[in-house]
Amino acid sequence: MPVQNENELIKADVLAKIGVDAGMAVGDLGCGNLGYFALIAAKRVGKSGVVYAVDILKSALESVANIARQNGLDNVKTVWSNLEMLGATRIPEGTLDIIFLHNVLFQSKKKELIIKESQRLLKAGGKIMIIDWLKAQAAIGFGPPEAARPDPEEIKKIGQKIGLRLLEEFSAGPYHFGLIFIK
Repeated sequence: MPVQNENELIKADVLAKIGVDAGMAVGDLGCGNLGYFALIAAKRVGKSGVVYAVDILKSALESVANIARQNGLDNVKTVWSNLEMLGATRIPEGTLDIIFLHNVLFQSKKKELIIKESQRLLKAGGKIMIIDWLKAQAAIGFGPPEAARPDPEEIKKIGQKIGLRLLEEFSAGPYHFGLIFIK
């Protein structure tokens, strides 16, 4: 089986784990050039749902928009934002059912602000899935340096401090941890 298909299956499993379903509003915050979760979520939420692909790099948003267009996914909306600024993301507050933060927190020293901005966008009962690099795997020779990798315990404390409840902690493969919070 080609790697691309394996990656699609992994992403589909993650979407099922957090409960992405038809008609939902989903945010892929820090979506990157390939819209890692945005594009597959767009297929799952269907025409009655919407997916916001959010990034600070306009080139990443252009790439995601092009891929979405090529695949007939007109329910993907790209949003330029700095996630480190509370209130900056131009998505109506309290409207998202699901948010993905995939390999985002390791890139910032302002993790709490990113999580607060995510919480602001969630509706009551909405979920945030955080997947990021494991510190213990820094010696493998790829990925960010160990100092940049977030500590899952720190992330859980931030979530608790701002009023999120941890639903699940899981392994997201050999190099990543996963956390699911609910608002």
